[in-house]
Amino acid sequence: MPSLLPLAALERLIARTLAAAHAPAPASIGLVLSHDAELAALNRRAMGRRGPTDVLSFPLLSPSVLPAHAGQDPAVRRGAGATGGDLDAGVTPRDAAVDFALPPGVRPHLGDVVVSIERAIAQALDGHGGQSGDRSWSPSDELRLLVVHGTLHVCGWDHARPAEEAAMRALERDLLAAPDRIPAARTKPQGRTAPHRPGGADGGSGRATASRSPCG
Repeated sequence: MPSLLPLAALERLIARTLAAAHAPAPASIGLVLSHDAELAALNRRAMGRRGPTDVLSFPLLSPSVLPAHAGQDPAVRRGAGATGGDLDAGVTPRDAAVDFALPPGVRPHLGDVVVSIERAIAQALDGHGGQSGDRSWSPSDELRLLVVHGTLHVCGWDHARPAEEAAMRALERDLLAAPDRIPAARTKPQGRTAPHRPGGADGGSGRATASRSPCG
């Protein structure tokens, strides 16, 4: 599998995204750079959908315990759940999930983002990249977008509502245009995962957000 960007650059990008989303800190987040076959298997198990997708996010905290943001559905703030924003996006129910306080000194895990490098390359080179799904640009730029997009989903962002989608897309553009600087809270790679150190005192499990980043 080709290496499109240094892991350290992706760590910094994730850290900036978590800071911009006001994610709890310190905490950890996982990033897995994978391939179409694994994304297809995850897509089938988590979303009940056939075929690969470009990015899957698995948030572990309920959106109701994360900071509010522009355009967010008030029902989500009340913990009533959410739905995906387009035909390729969705959220699995969190029926069995419980948010709870962790012992002092224990960092919560915010969730995981899984990206298909194959999809990033194909979409970028075939003119199906970018936020609108009709852009030709470098595979590394497509990968950066997918990582930001997936990280925002872990932080409770969605694009089911036009106002929230507009705010999410604007934040993505700002993050992708920002200089690649080392943030105050840094990340460290661990195997296939790049955990970040920003989280609060809440944890949970059960929600999976799947999205094809370029949605209209």
